Amino acid sequence: MTTMQNKIWLALLASSMLFSVAQAAELQPGTVINAGNLETRLNDTFEGHKISDLLTERQTYLIANEGLSITIKAPTPIELGNDYVAATKQYSSQATYNADTRMMEGWVAGIPFPNVTAEDPHAAEKLIWNHHVAQPTKNFQDYSQFAYLFIDDEQGLERTQEWVLQRYYMKGRLGEDTAEQGDGNILWKQLLYATYPNDIRGLGLHTIRYDSPKLDDSWAYIKSVRRTRRLSGGTWMDPIGGTDQLNDDIEIFNAHPTWYPEYKLVGKRTILVVANSQSVAWQPDASGKATFPIVDLANGPYWNPADQWEPREVWVIEAIAPPEHPYSKKVMYMDVQFPRFYMADVYDRRGEFWKWMNYNLRTIETEDGDRGIVSNAGFTIDYQRRHATIFVLAPNARLNTQGVNSDSISLRTLQREAVR
Repeated sequence: MTTMQNKIWLALLASSMLFSVAQAAELQPGTVINAGNLETRLNDTFEGHKISDLLTERQTYLIANEGLSITIKAPTPIELGNDYVAATKQYSSQATYNADTRMMEGWVAGIPFPNVTAEDPHAAEKLIWNHHVAQPTKNFQDYSQFAYLFIDDEQGLERTQEWVLQRYYMKGRLGEDTAEQGDGNILWKQLLYATYPNDIRGLGLHTIRYDSPKLDDSWAYIKSVRRTRRLSGGTWMDPIGGTDQLNDDIEIFNAHPTWYPEYKLVGKRTILVVANSQSVAWQPDASGKATFPIVDLANGPYWNPADQWEPREVWVIEAIAPPEHPYSKKVMYMDVQFPRFYMADVYDRRGEFWKWMNYNLRTIETEDGDRGIVSNAGFTIDYQRRHATIFVLAPNARLNTQGVNSDSISLRTLQREAVR
């Protein structure tokens, strides 16, 4: 390119940039960003942020090529549970991170590391520990009815299953005289089992997560022989039934922090997420596509979220998977205010993009009159298989259900529920 041509090109570029800036607008809540207007919206702003900055690289690609449509809403402050905040203030000064063992020490309850900074050389590890022990779900997470939707990008909704997920925390308990039950070795106990349709009813897992690098103890109920079978410690990275999810993918990340060999803090940024889900996830009395309004079942590829997105500040964390894991890494987006992930970009062993996970969160009142955060829906989309499994929560989700104790979450309970 000659000097004159270079000057002309620079002049044209400057003119184009000035025109783009002049055309940029501050978007209003309710604006929809889709493939048809994406290019013209990237220079626009919302709540003072450029749209190009609010969208991750993966979101931008999915809007342009995979039918994702984002409706923006004004940000709504999130109020955390009173006892959750109180426990963080009371106990966080006692928690430390041991870089030699990769273990957290001294934690009692609440968020162990509430003031992580990007300059901390162990920031990523501390954030993962926050997520591991201090998700804002109170002492008992009771998803007594949720659905798995299985979706093909050509056929749409293939089938629906109904499941139960119940997780009882033995440590880090909130609002009680003691923050620990039992001998101190168990972090939580969990039941995950199917209730519908009849051909899978009774299929389920009972899992014990230890407060140590020790692998989970897990038992499966085998309906055909009416027996339970103890599973290997590697169950944490196995698929859940016939879904596109691994056990490790429950609410995006479900591993003990030491089971991943390395974490990297990519940075902190503000992006569009579903932090205060505005959509009804499941309408049991409806029929057809109207049953699950939170999923865009009317438009191909039939698996995209149908909700409202708002700006939230997040940590971006890269989790490097162990060599025996199906994934090579997860790039995850965690809220800065509290340790929950909104999204993850997942890569296969060759380093190629494989899955996108997106969770739509909402705050609910707990049975003890406080508040906690649940997953209204969770999208696990396999772009290599062209298939998705979507978790959809029924309206009766509860936190801190009254009258439940640790004995309620047991192998005996799994066997009893399986034959009901």
